[in-house]
Amino acid sequence: MSLAGRSVTVRVPATSANLGPGFDTLGLALSLYDDVTVTVRDEPGASVEVIGVGDGEVPTDETNLVVSSMAYAFRALGQEMPGVHLVARNVIPHGRGLGSSGAAVVAGIVAAKGLLEGIVDVDNATLLRIATELEGHPDNVAPALFGGLTIAWVEAAGPQHKKLLVHRGVAPLVFVPQHTLSTKLARSLQPENVPHSDAVFNVSRSALLIAALTQSPELLFAGTEDKLHQDYRASAMPETHRLVLALRAHGFAAVVSGAGPSILVLADGPGERLEAAELVARESDTEWDALYLAVDVKGATLA
Repeated sequence: MSLAGRSVTVRVPATSANLGPGFDTLGLALSLYDDVTVTVRDEPGASVEVIGVGDGEVPTDETNLVVSSMAYAFRALGQEMPGVHLVARNVIPHGRGLGSSGAAVVAGIVAAKGLLEGIVDVDNATLLRIATELEGHPDNVAPALFGGLTIAWVEAAGPQHKKLLVHRGVAPLVFVPQHTLSTKLARSLQPENVPHSDAVFNVSRSALLIAALTQSPELLFAGTEDKLHQDYRASAMPETHRLVLALRAHGFAAVVSGAGPSILVLADGPGERLEAAELVARESDTEWDALYLAVDVKGATLA
C-alpha cells in the first residue's frame, strides 16, 4: 500500500519526571503541547519547518529528532521510510526539564504509527518499547505517550507502564527559568551508591506520593520529599535548589522538574498556586515564567 499523500498531525504533551522521590520511575503529563504535522512527499529525505521554540536552533533535515525517531520506528516496524515534510509547532521549552526530547521522540514514533495505519498494527507496548530504546528511560516517554500519572519500569519482557488518574484537586504549577541545563550533566552528578537509609526513605515517599496524587492531595508535601537525586544535582542549578528550598520552607510541594532547572509545584488547589507564584516572584534573583497547567489525561493524540 502506498503512503503517497498521507498526512498526520500529532499532539504531544510536556512531561515532568521524577516528581521528587520517584527517580527514573514516575512521570506526569502536563497541558503544554507540541504539534507536529507530517506529510509524505514524492522526494526522498526530509524537510522540516519549525515554528516557535527551537526555530533557528534545531536541525531542519533528517537529523531532526522527530524525523530520526520516525525513521527508527519505520525500521523497527520493518517498513521503508518515505520522504516527508514536517511542520513542528513547538511550545515545550528545550533543556528545561519538561520532556522536550521525549516529546520529540514520541511525536516521531506516533507519526510513524499514523502514517502506517492499515499497513502495520502498532500496539501500546510496541510504542513504549521503541520510545524507550530511543530515549533511554521510560519515565518521560510513558506519560507523553499515554497521559496522566505513569509508573514506568523495565523487566525482562521490556519496558512496562501503569497509568493512573490524578485527583482533581491537584493543580500543577511550573516555574521555567531563562537558562537551560544538560540532562547529561545533571545525571553525571549522581553517585553510583547511596546510603541504605536514603533508599528506604525514597521507597516510602514514592509510595506515599502515589496515594497523594491519586487520593489524598493533602499528603503532597510529605510525598514529594527526596534524598536520592535533587541534593546531588544542586551545584549545577543553585538558583533552582534555593527556590525549591524556599518553597518547601513555606509548605509547598516543590520539586525539580525532571533533570531541571524548571521547578514543579504540585499544589493542593488553585489558591495555593497563586501563593507559590507570589513567593517565587518575591524571592527569585532571576526571571522565571510561571505556567499554570493541568494534568493531561490523553497523552499523544493523532489527527
